[in-house]
Amino acid sequence: MIASLLHGRAGVTAAAAIVCATALVGCSHRGGGSSSPASATPSASASPSASASPSSSPVGKVRITIKNFAFTPTRLTVPAGALITVVNEDAVAHTVTATAGATTGKTFDTGDVAPGRTATFAAPAEPGTYPYICTIHPYMKGSLTVR
Repeated sequence: MIASLLHGRAGVTAAAAIVCATALVGCSHRGGGSSSPASATPSASASPSASASPSSSPVGKVRITIKNFAFTPTRLTVPAGALITVVNEDAVAHTVTATAGATTGKTFDTGDVAPGRTATFAAPAEPGTYPYICTIHPYMKGSLTVR
């Protein structure tokens, strides 16, 4: 039907335009696939719950998320030496900085973690409870318990 309406060079050009437009509309559908760009920051494969109660995680699978100027979870229990990934989902920089060690004073500090970025640190080797804050926003508080 379209072919009978389109004649000569103008018809071929119009038909090609219709095919291209149809293809573009079909390609613009974003559902179901992974068409978003790759993330610039790695993420941990497991995320502790957002509850206020202590959360335990296996070595290498520990994550603290910073969102809405809060640490999630606020209390975390890990084995000695566990790698902890900090993910900053806020639009401003934050830190995760121990305010005191179990017996030795400040034991970890991520430094500034820019918006959308991650930082990783190892839990202290010495068992105990380590309170921490964001040094930029000191009202942000959490605690890390090492078993």
